[in-house]
Amino acid sequence: MKSKKHIIFPKHQKILDVLGENIRLARKRRKFTALQVSERAGIDRGTLSNIEKGSPSVSLGAYFNVLRVLNLQDDVYKIAADDLFGRKLQDLKLLGK
Repeated sequence: MKSKKHIIFPKHQKILDVLGENIRLARKRRKFTALQVSERAGIDRGTLSNIEKGSPSVSLGAYFNVLRVLNLQDDVYKIAADDLFGRKLQDLKLLGK
């Protein structure tokens, strides 16, 4: 089965790059090898390498499993937690504008 090409704008790819770098730094701070993290996360080392590079083609589940191994799984709750734009839209509607 051929994998689907993900189209990501450069400014959005930078966000994924930072996420990958943060994950790699968290792994290194804990002195975990790539092999240790990949085995504990149930993924292969190539997938971990892609995560640490900020690849958009890796599943959210794989990212989550790596965060779990690093004891950072609760950080997922922070994603989209403060929907400022959505609140502004809702407030405008409530104000009748």
